[in-house]
Amino acid sequence: MIEVEAGEAVGSEDDLCPDPAILIGGACVIGLISALSLPWPAAIASTVLGTLMIAGADVDARTFLLPDLITFGAVFCGIFAAPLLDTADPWAAAGQAIARAGCVAGALALFRTGYAWSRQTEGLGLGDVKLAAAIGAWLPLEAIPLCFGLATSGALVTVMLARLGGQAVIRTTKIPFGAFCVRRCGLYFMQTV
Repeated sequence: MIEVEAGEAVGSEDDLCPDPAILIGGACVIGLISALSLPWPAAIASTVLGTLMIAGADVDARTFLLPDLITFGAVFCGIFAAPLLDTADPWAAAGQAIARAGCVAGALALFRTGYAWSRQTEGLGLGDVKLAAAIGAWLPLEAIPLCFGLATSGALVTVMLARLGGQAVIRTTKIPFGAFCVRRCGLYFMQTV
């Protein structure tokens, strides 16, 4: 799950496709749980989000990359789902989803740039910034900091366990941060609907 050497992840186009068994199995489980616990519009949205998040986590954990199809797909689906989930004021819901997506992606882009400037090395990839936009599009404002806090904590615990297990961990150790974020995003969406 973590890799010691820094630098660009290298892989073929096939590496950027999620494992079909993981994707189909995960989508079925999420669809079933969503159908049993949420009203139908939210259940459909939850299943779409969950499927995209499973695809992102699988690819990111293997390649340290988040494909545009997954990240942009999640952003557009989140913006499209917002007015369907808030029928009282659909235009405002879509506008708020767009604003949250832009603000969250902008904040993470600033963090990414600041880290790169101060450390002279990349800390977050652009896939993480695009994933942040998706998180902003899907989650209410009050859930976003908690989502990132728990994702960061999960990544830190994973690194600590790897270190305690004897794996070399240095400042440039690569961590698939997107794989930690997507898990929290799907869970928070189900809780906030």
